[in-house]
Formats: sequence, C-alpha cells, structure tokens
Amino acid sequence: MMDTVVSLGASDSEEVRLFSIGDLAGEFAVSPRAIRFYEDQGLLKPQRIGGNRVYTHRDRARLILVLRGKHLGFSLADIKEMLDLYSVDPEHLEQLRVALSKGRRRIAELERQQAEITEALNELKEIEATIVSRIAGRLRDKDRNPGARGALGDSDAPAARQEGDTP
Repeated sequence: MMDTVVSLGASDSEEVRLFSIGDLAGEFAVSPRAIRFYEDQGLLKPQRIGGNRVYTHRDRARLILVLRGKHLGFSLADIKEMLDLYSVDPEHLEQLRVALSKGRRRIAELERQQAEITEALNELKEIEATIVSRIAGRLRDKDRNPGARGALGDSDAPAARQEGDTP
C-alpha cells in the first residue's frame, strides 16, 4: 500500500496516515469509480490535498463497513443510516439498536429466501428424477424392441436424411 503520513500539527505526534483512492481500491479490490460513488452517496468524506482525494483511517474504516454491509445485503441507504448514527450518541446505543433491528430484518429476509430456494431445489430434484426415470425407461424399451416406435408413432431417434433433403 502506498499510504502517506503527514503531520497536521506543530508536533510530530499529530501525524495522520492518509490513503489515496488507488490505495483503497487496490486493498479492497473495488474500483476507484465505486469509491467515488460511495463518496457521492455520502458514505465517505475524503479530504482534498492539491485537488486529490485523500482518505483518513476513519474513511478506510467506513469503507470496510460499507463493503461488509453490501456483502450482507444491506442497501446503501441502510448502511448510511447506521454509519451516520455513529457520531450522534457517544455511547453508540442508537447505532447499535438500529443495527440490531436491521440485522434481524435481514436475517428474516434471508431465512425466507433460503426456504424458497430449498423449495425450488426440491422441486427441481423431483423433476430431474422424473426425467432420468423416463430416459431410463425409454432406453430400456429401445433395447428390448430396437425397431419400436415411440408413443406418437414416431421413432425416438431422428430419421436419417436422404440426399437432396432440405433441413
């Protein structure tokens, strides 16, 4: 990482580590465009030095939380709401309550989706078993009666083309 350390005060003890947009993009495998989008949405608030965006350790931490929230399926509006509550209450109780409420709703939503996926998988597996059984039955029938016709009077195998036939 190509981060920068700058001194913001009269003493060296007030050094702050700054990150460029490229530093953060590389570290978290996101595009600089995505980081600028998060800035436009009010999720990140970089400073500018000479026209360049510079991100503090706090911005980096917020980006980690944004990416985690996205991974968990929260909307950017929900993520912003939870992040913005950080500075409202020194004890962070409201932020924790909102995060708990939103987290519980997300758990319920994922559990509902999981049930729907399980139901769809079971149905697809039943269809698969039916198809496999039909294929096996037709193959057995063909083996017993190689010249037999299908149920509609046509052979299951495509007819051989004669010279001059058009497709």
